[in-house]
Amino acid sequence: MARVYNFSAGPSMLPEKVLKQAQAELLEYGGSGQSVMEMSHRSKWFDAIITDTEATLRRVMNIPDHYKVGFFQGGATQQFAMVPLNFMTTGKADYIVTGNFSNLAAKEAAKFGEAKIVASSKDKNFTYIPDVNAIDYDKDASYIHICQNNTIFGTQYVKVPQVEGVPLVADMSSMILSKPVDVTKYGCIYFGVQKNVAPAGMAIAIVRDDLLGHAADNVPTMMNYTTLLAKDSMYNTPPCWCIYMTGLVLKYLENDIGGLANMQKINEAKAKVLYDYLDGQDFFNNPVEHRYRSTMNVTFTSPAPDLDKKFCAEAADAGFVNLKGHRLVGGMRASIYNAMPAEGIDKLVDFMEKFRKENA
Repeated sequence: MARVYNFSAGPSMLPEKVLKQAQAELLEYGGSGQSVMEMSHRSKWFDAIITDTEATLRRVMNIPDHYKVGFFQGGATQQFAMVPLNFMTTGKADYIVTGNFSNLAAKEAAKFGEAKIVASSKDKNFTYIPDVNAIDYDKDASYIHICQNNTIFGTQYVKVPQVEGVPLVADMSSMILSKPVDVTKYGCIYFGVQKNVAPAGMAIAIVRDDLLGHAADNVPTMMNYTTLLAKDSMYNTPPCWCIYMTGLVLKYLENDIGGLANMQKINEAKAKVLYDYLDGQDFFNNPVEHRYRSTMNVTFTSPAPDLDKKFCAEAADAGFVNLKGHRLVGGMRASIYNAMPAEGIDKLVDFMEKFRKENA
């Protein structure tokens, strides 16, 4: 078997141990005589899976009891609408735009009320994060929304907004489970699972109790957090396979990695290898201001677009796939999520140096 080093921004790599366990249980889970993909979501087997998955997530992330956890179809993009439909009680919300997805979230929210862009890093092509302490927030805002790690542009927040009386809502799709997070700083955390958690097809939301129950009566049932969370994500058939896979990944993080503090150390060490290489030569360039560099998504360019194209082609032939940058920025992007082994970074750097010597 020849597995490549997959630097995709999502769907991304999963831990090999998790894949092997899923493979071993594919035809029959436990003593059920059936696959998780076949069993009823009302069965005792799946009830145990979803209950254990939530419990493990709560342990791994240290989620307090006054927060609900929900497993939703539709991915993070559907959450862009669910957030204002449920939380924009004053008709206003503040959005900080630091990339493509926070911009899309603001545009979606503007369909339901006033989504005020209180700060943006567009002026420097999203290569930094605005100073969250220097922003003039609206005291009447229902919430403040951020995208905590920007997958396309390779930036991450160093500090997050904390305004008394105004909940913080964060899209953590591309950094969730990469390091510990103080959940109590947020009113709502949501994330698509396809980057660091599970196969594509699901979003998870963590919502503080006091934010629930305020949606208008005309909010569609399947877009109402309160309805879905009151039924423990079982109002309708949930994304069963994704929930099962999430549980496996969480157990891997808990038992094999030793928790998110250890995962953070591993991730920061991996990122340092790649950033140190980028900083130590002048062929490849990373445009992000140093203090805002993402640990998960490392963007870089060569001296010319033609060389970028050549680099991606030769990298793929060498077993380093999905390094092409997003169409909005071009260049290259190495997404080095939890499941990317350290040796993948070391070998990528060796390849980059070889390419530099041959093309400088």
